[in-house]
Amino acid sequence: MERTDEHRDLIPDDSDLYNEGGQIAMHLIPTEDEVVALLRDSGALRSGHFEYSNGLHSDQYLNVAQVMRHYDTAKQLSVALSRKLRANPEIRAIIPELSIVAPATGGLPVAYGVCEALRARQVYWAEKGEDGGPLRFRPYVEPEPGEKVLLVDDILRTGQKLTELRAMIEARGATVVGLAVVVYQPNPRTPSFGNLPFYYLAKLEAMYFMDSASIDRSKLPGPVERVWV
Repeated sequence: MERTDEHRDLIPDDSDLYNEGGQIAMHLIPTEDEVVALLRDSGALRSGHFEYSNGLHSDQYLNVAQVMRHYDTAKQLSVALSRKLRANPEIRAIIPELSIVAPATGGLPVAYGVCEALRARQVYWAEKGEDGGPLRFRPYVEPEPGEKVLLVDDILRTGQKLTELRAMIEARGATVVGLAVVVYQPNPRTPSFGNLPFYYLAKLEAMYFMDSASIDRSKLPGPVERVWV
């Protein structure tokens, strides 16, 4: 798919982050419509009839990796997300000691982009074991007691990995200070993260059916396409 450059200059450098009064210039963050346009232009957001690996059927499929693979759009989205985080004074105050942690390798482009834009301390991630078991950290790269951690991913849809990652981090005595994703696309099974500060650039309200028997064919016509992420 041919890329367009109409959104290339949406996000200026971080030197433009604050206005003369020292307040966050929130207008420098792209609107939700602009983010959705980037997703559609890149092919990351598609419409149709999709069946996810957990059995849910939906009229939308989103693969954020398709927009994050290009440097210009990846930078735009990462810097925009970092600006939302800087608007929280408590997070802004601990940036030099803040660790950015992703629940899987799919969130790494966002995690590294946010870390670079914030100038945070470090990035690391969890991953599935060789047997496909629970998430784990690589040897010698894991949370330390008292460490301040920001959870970052490309999308919050089921929330399963992020929930598991949060529990792992807190079990090691570290503190999760917030959660940031490019897109929030909740389904009927998406858990709540309570009072944890939560940031996203766009929220997508997809249509979901719990299984094939419950599908309204007038709303999900055509052949089904099975997707695994």
